[in-house]
Amino acid sequence: MPASSTSLPGPRRAAGAPLRWLSGWWRILFFGASILVLALSPSSYGRTARTALLRHIYVDTAPILWWFTALCALLTLVITRVVVVTALSYGLSQYALEMVIRVLVLELIPLTAALFVALRCSIPNGAALAMMRRDGYFDELRRRGQDPVVTQVLPRALAGLYATVTLAALSCVVALVLAYLAVYGLTAAGVPAYTHVFGHVFNPSVSLIFVLKTLLFSLAVSVIPMASGLYDVEGDGSRESAALQGLVRMFAVLLLLEAASLAGNYA
Repeated sequence: MPASSTSLPGPRRAAGAPLRWLSGWWRILFFGASILVLALSPSSYGRTARTALLRHIYVDTAPILWWFTALCALLTLVITRVVVVTALSYGLSQYALEMVIRVLVLELIPLTAALFVALRCSIPNGAALAMMRRDGYFDELRRRGQDPVVTQVLPRALAGLYATVTLAALSCVVALVLAYLAVYGLTAAGVPAYTHVFGHVFNPSVSLIFVLKTLLFSLAVSVIPMASGLYDVEGDGSRESAALQGLVRMFAVLLLLEAASLAGNYA
């Protein structure tokens, strides 16, 4: 009897796992909706919140902006050279530039920027929120009359969104310029052909999907780690548990968004 009674918690915990999984996703959705409402509310931007927001935007964007852009520039030059040489060897040079734009600008750079911001900023911020909540710092803020979601969570979430969009936008522009220079060199003779290829790739539907995908990527990498750190539904409240939950959930959402984008662009 004692042995059987001690074995009950395992099956009960396993049986409740789907409910905890659904509860975790529901809290993430609710948290994301709350963040969007707070972000659109002027009352959320008091003096303390504005100061925290500007600090987090600078800390999460400025230190990584230029060397991430330099990394994307190097990747652009390497991939463009490989694709152009390969296309020439098979007599498909007319498709080389279009392939570079589709692979780099449409797919790789937005996803890489989102993952980079998540690993560099959002997941550590979510883990920090888990530690602040566990140590009672949120309760201390409430006793002071401050809302911890407004003063601590919202600035981090908005900074992650801003960093993802900024890195993706700047890196895409740099990639487009370097792809042109790698193919045509320092001459304006290739501008008509290049703009024709660019317009062919970025038709209205593809442009809309690209913008929506980038925005949804930025929301995913900003909201999910924050929600995992704030609630930590399935974990033990530690930094490692919050970081792991945020990472798994975020990767699942990014994978679904990327699959939906590929289906919309090439179906």
